[in-house]
Amino acid sequence: MTSRSVLTSAAALAIGLVGAGAGAGIYSAVAPEKTKTVVMATTTVDHAEPASAVTGLSINQIYQRTYEGVVDITVRSSQGFSPFGGGGSSQAEGSGFVYDKRGDIITNQHVVSGASSISVRFANGKKYQAKLVGSDSSTDLAVVRVDAPASVLHPLTLGDSNDVQVGDAVIAIGSPFGLAGTVTSGIVSAVHRTMEAPNNYTISDSIQTDAPINHGNSGGPLIDAAGRVIGVNAQIQSDSGGSDGVGFAIPANTVRSVASQLVAGKTVQHAYLGVSIADSSSPAGAQLTNVVSGTPAAKAGLQQGDVIVRLAGTTIAGSDDLSRVIDGKKPGDSISVTYVRGGKQHTVTVKLGTRPS
Repeated sequence: MTSRSVLTSAAALAIGLVGAGAGAGIYSAVAPEKTKTVVMATTTVDHAEPASAVTGLSINQIYQRTYEGVVDITVRSSQGFSPFGGGGSSQAEGSGFVYDKRGDIITNQHVVSGASSISVRFANGKKYQAKLVGSDSSTDLAVVRVDAPASVLHPLTLGDSNDVQVGDAVIAIGSPFGLAGTVTSGIVSAVHRTMEAPNNYTISDSIQTDAPINHGNSGGPLIDAAGRVIGVNAQIQSDSGGSDGVGFAIPANTVRSVASQLVAGKTVQHAYLGVSIADSSSPAGAQLTNVVSGTPAAKAGLQQGDVIVRLAGTTIAGSDDLSRVIDGKKPGDSISVTYVRGGKQHTVTVKLGTRPS
């Protein structure tokens, strides 16, 4: 039985913010600043076009449509604690892309966490100081804002990540190892993966790609053959700490939902069940490996060892299914939970809570 990180702080794989540890691990793609360039391109401001609606473009055509909308982000921290490892003053580099003409830029939460200053460099080489608009640790997303002229703001279009299929061609643009404006290409290797967020919750429906992603690509876009952003590059799985061709991106539909709330000045809230889970094969479902006291699950009488087989009218074949269903709900929603305990099936109603930070 393979344990999954889910709706509490139970962790399956650790996130390393800078260097590689021994053995395979998942690493956030953020790097020390090494170069001074940036990324570039053009596109529309529509944030909801289906990814499959346009004929595929060449890599060069995709790049020409999008490169001006990608930016290089330099973060400095003078705090006693640095999110990039160690203490004292530090500097690191990540990526991002323009979300709207107001100057809002999407990146990863772990890129800007703990920053004392944030600067953004555009395609024309101009650099602007940015302020943090808001962030969400549960999805590892953040929005920063720059006061820049409209001539350098080229918002990228968010695609529909539900349309993404295995084998689709993609490119990634970002600043691996500080080499801003770098383009890599590959395919969608898998969909419906789960990633662990910086606060140890699960990011559902993540996109796996073999397009090379390295430290410094964090926050940059994963772009489909129509020139639309289908995900935000966030993590790699690697034995060495460098790209082994297994990268993960936060899906565009999650990005759209979270970013729209952050730019509106809202705090993003997530539904909360209050369990840790693992895959179960007999019966097929999501087995509760822990039920946190005082949570909606505990109040409904769910116990460690129960196997959830149906949730809110959806058949649950494994832990990923359960995470996906909960992520699609809102705090306060009441849902039916069917579970197996001691060979017998039971159904209860659970009123979901708000996920604690």
